[in-house]
Amino acid sequence: MLHGIRVLDRTTEIAGAYCTKLLADAGADVAKLEPPGGDPLREWRSGALFRWLSHSKRLVQGDDGPVDVLVVNEPVDVDDLWARNPSLVIVTITPFGCDGPWVGRPATEFTLQAWAGATGSRGYPDGPPIAVGGRLGEWVAGTYAAVGAIAALRRADGTHVDVALLDCIAVTMAMMPSIFASMSGWNPVVWTTRSIEVPSIEPTADGYANFTTNSAQQFSDFCLMIGHPELLEEQPKIAQPGVRFAQRKEFLSLVHEYTQKRTTAEVLEDAALFRIPAGPTLDGETVTTFPQFVERGVFEQHDGFVAPRVPYRSATDAHQGDETVASVRTGRPGHKPLEGVRVVDCTAWWAGPAAGHALACLGADVIKVESITRPDLVRYAGVKPPTTDRWWEWGPMFHGANGGKRGITLDLTRAEGVAIFERLVGTADMVIENYTPRVMEQFGLGWERLHEVNPQLVMVRMPAFGLDGPWRDHTGFAQTMESVTGMAWVTGFPGSAPVLVRGACDPLAGMHAVIAALLALEERDRRGEGCMVEATMVEAALNAAAEQVIEWSATGTVLTREGNRGHGAAPQGVYECAGDDRWVAIAVMTDSQWDALCAVTGLTIDRSAQDQVDDALSDWTSTRDADEVAEQLIANGIPAGVVIAPRDVVHNPQLRHRGLFEMEHHPITGDNELLSLPFLLDGRPTWAGRPSPSLGEHNVEVLSELGLSADEIAKLEADGIIGTRPTGL
Repeated sequence: MLHGIRVLDRTTEIAGAYCTKLLADAGADVAKLEPPGGDPLREWRSGALFRWLSHSKRLVQGDDGPVDVLVVNEPVDVDDLWARNPSLVIVTITPFGCDGPWVGRPATEFTLQAWAGATGSRGYPDGPPIAVGGRLGEWVAGTYAAVGAIAALRRADGTHVDVALLDCIAVTMAMMPSIFASMSGWNPVVWTTRSIEVPSIEPTADGYANFTTNSAQQFSDFCLMIGHPELLEEQPKIAQPGVRFAQRKEFLSLVHEYTQKRTTAEVLEDAALFRIPAGPTLDGETVTTFPQFVERGVFEQHDGFVAPRVPYRSATDAHQGDETVASVRTGRPGHKPLEGVRVVDCTAWWAGPAAGHALACLGADVIKVESITRPDLVRYAGVKPPTTDRWWEWGPMFHGANGGKRGITLDLTRAEGVAIFERLVGTADMVIENYTPRVMEQFGLGWERLHEVNPQLVMVRMPAFGLDGPWRDHTGFAQTMESVTGMAWVTGFPGSAPVLVRGACDPLAGMHAVIAALLALEERDRRGEGCMVEATMVEAALNAAAEQVIEWSATGTVLTREGNRGHGAAPQGVYECAGDDRWVAIAVMTDSQWDALCAVTGLTIDRSAQDQVDDALSDWTSTRDADEVAEQLIANGIPAGVVIAPRDVVHNPQLRHRGLFEMEHHPITGDNELLSLPFLLDGRPTWAGRPSPSLGEHNVEVLSELGLSADEIAKLEADGIIGTRPTGL
């Protein structure tokens, strides 16, 4: 779909390599130019990860001629590059971006997780904060970079896509805590900001299984499943996540009494009967036997290892085989890439809405469709009690994932609602949905019907596990994906249960769906007919966790949890500082950084004695202020970061300089700062530009655009086809 586009990859490590792999997978001609000495990723573990990320690219040693896209991981002189090629898309992927007070600071993903609030969200009060394993932030950054690059190719002029790893981690790996804090009135923190979901990954007779109880109904059903329905009667507040975390020892003893007497398969069978989202917790070896992956042929054989396939696919074959039509660049210079594109957004929770939010930030007119009988249920994860008027409008995650959209309600179980939906589809360029696979067909709105209504339409489907296979109808949340793909397996401490990553799979899946959507629009524009693409949540997560299955199949090594240590860095850890629950993250990658650390701290221990080094560093930091420690180390070229409370990310000076936070002026919830896309386009933040919609806020506006009269709209509301208040509350 990017046939005719030439890309030069001048990056090292994972983020740039994954960005350009996504471009190559889409048909671009990617040439990789390595620095003297080669990409350090060649020497990472067995080197198989480098081979996978590079297998679809040409390796070049010098000038390879003119290109359409340049991807680098250092600041460049964009004006000079544009003077030679005015239409060049320049993608820079750096720790802090290309401008701001922190540019040039030493950093690794480990220290960036600390600064972004991700590390501070995870762990137990009596132990250290826990960083996510597997270099996940780099995979996330590479995905956003690919989104920016493909979107920029729609513009006729040159574009600079400025991607910062810090921004990417802040947006995806901390569950929007600053929005919760803002909408709650910035109440003082009275307890640790880190926790573990209860229940989450629990031991079974033969391994681990994950359970997700995001809603009160799911938790109630879980209590019934483990044989303790009386819990909610005796302690109604235990349904609140914070309360059951505080009572986790007593509660989990009841959970383990149930789970440890049963195999993982037996536990999952029970969870399916109770409709509780659940899944096995797999590693690099066992993930290859997961029935859904086996049935769908997800893993592909490479030279000496296996790896996951591209995480999206076209489910229509009408346009296969014609490689003669080159990619075309449309759009007006200086405008957002998707201006003039209309998207009908039938998504809920976070993954699907994150995709719609990104499309809105890129300029599309995104119309979110809910119903008064079943609004987007993430609205109900709010900060106000049901006694508050319109309390369902106070869901922080709804606001964070739906800025920039217009919102309507339609009852698609009734013929009148379906008829209006089809009229809306007739005006649209795209429909995106993340229901379970059977839902759109039950509405009579499957691909065949929508293609008949609008042959130019692109349909993007985001099922959790896929449109086919034995897990097709399973409900899947991010927690399930983290367990099934191995992400959780490498997060946590040796000898302890794996720990959930907490949320990153949702925006990660959303951005892979955006990539599929942009490519499908490109295909439609070239060939004159729409298509349907499938972008599964689990396969997006599987690609970001690919290192585990690659390394196991290449060497027989099962990667596992290392706590806060990490391959390639020594020492690396989170060390307690003076004050109440204050920590600093330190990562030493090179000999020169180690020498500098010894000079600053007075260490005289052999670097290979990691336990002794950790003890000595802990002694040194314990009497010092965390901010002062971080600044002293950074000034001496050593990557370091203060482990901040997740909600405090909104105060970070670098993120504020880059405009990551967009002020939402909402008629009900007031002024709150939301997170935007984690990259700049030509130095400007990619803001959504309008507040998230209240339920049915734009019914009259949108339906009037479709030609309905005021009387017709009033009748639809009287009949309950549309509305602005949920039913049954």
